[in-house]
Amino acid sequence: MSQNQPLVIDCHGHYTTAPKALEDWRNRQIAGIKDPAAMPRAADLKISDDELRESIENNQLRLMKERGSDITLFSPRASFMAHHIGDFQVSSTWAAICNELCHRVSQLFPDHFVPVAMLPQSPGVDPATCIPELEKCVREYGNVGINLNPDPSGGHWNSPPLTDRHWYPIYEKMVEYDIPAMIHVSTSCNACFHTTGAHYINADTTAFMQLIQGDLFRDFPTLRFIIPHGGGAAPYHWGRYRGLAQEMKKPLLQEHLLNNVFFDTCVYHQPGIDLLTKVIPVANILFASEMIGAVRGIDPETGHHYDDTKRYVRATANLSDEQRYQVFEGNARRVFPRLDARLKVQGR
Repeated sequence: MSQNQPLVIDCHGHYTTAPKALEDWRNRQIAGIKDPAAMPRAADLKISDDELRESIENNQLRLMKERGSDITLFSPRASFMAHHIGDFQVSSTWAAICNELCHRVSQLFPDHFVPVAMLPQSPGVDPATCIPELEKCVREYGNVGINLNPDPSGGHWNSPPLTDRHWYPIYEKMVEYDIPAMIHVSTSCNACFHTTGAHYINADTTAFMQLIQGDLFRDFPTLRFIIPHGGGAAPYHWGRYRGLAQEMKKPLLQEHLLNNVFFDTCVYHQPGIDLLTKVIPVANILFASEMIGAVRGIDPETGHHYDDTKRYVRATANLSDEQRYQVFEGNARRVFPRLDARLKVQGR
């Protein structure tokens, strides 16, 4: 693809429009935790290809065409992951179902959707239990990345920091398969934290600070994380984090984190994107919208959807055409090598 006409790769999409049968099955599964006789089987869920097509063509694909987006990295609905519900077996069955649906979407629309996996995480359970699902998704489904929940408890933060050896089994597989992880929490079950307005942004910021405090990338120099929603508070408080790292005798953030940590553009107004592109090096910014997600309305100040983030990237004065190419396409191909390989096979 010419750098004058970059592919527009949205690195942050969720299947928020799945047929209602999926939610109904999940509700039965949750009911089955208390009443095992009511627990449904995975085979009980019946969703046809036509239902999948309708759910995508009338929603994500329609908006992608309207807004000029080419490819969406597509993972299960983040708020539905709900790793705090049930035990590992519940999470394992649920993750497998959701990942298979995203895989089927990518098969039905191979030019537009590429799958990213959720993991069957469960509070207090060894992350190594997630490896079989991760391996299946990469080997059999062609997934190019994963979503990693740093707080499977749903807002109580019972897990060790991301720099702890607790997480190393997943990191070792990420390095082996050369896939990145988006750090993404799920539903908040803590009334103090609104799921999308507080818990998500808290988690983005918390993950970034954990990475400053540790030295994870000494052990895993090729490990890559995307911190979504523009990096939470990190870009807005960049001086604070630079200063804290300095007081901790850490290297400069450029050396300490920015070979391994990236930020997306799920920031829903022009001043936010202007700040992001002014503060964060262009090489560390990946285009994303998370459309049909947390904020679905129209901004009365602009008349456009808040989550039409391509407009903001196009309009910012902080990027040259070459830099826009990096944000829209080049950086995603570098951070997701399996995506790059997939696109080259397609001649793109």
